[in-house]
Amino acid sequence: MPNIKSAIKRVKTSEARKAHNVTVKSNMRSAVKKVEAGIVNNDATAATENFALASSKLDKAAAKGLIHKNAAARKKSRLMKKMNSLNA
Repeated sequence: MPNIKSAIKRVKTSEARKAHNVTVKSNMRSAVKKVEAGIVNNDATAATENFALASSKLDKAAAKGLIHKNAAARKKSRLMKKMNSLNA
């Protein structure tokens, strides 16, 4: 445990930020899974609606530095590719 006041504060803030980041990443993964579930169930409307939400969450996570911007782009691209194969 740190003894210095500023170090104690840094531990507290880093724990709070970690908790927030975990929830954001979890919500992002859940949104992606909803899109994939819609694709598996051949439900194009649900997949399309959920894709907009998932895309937004991926972009926000990339903007905050939780995931790399290229990783977000790759995930969105793969989801869109799956959706396009569903519609074809």
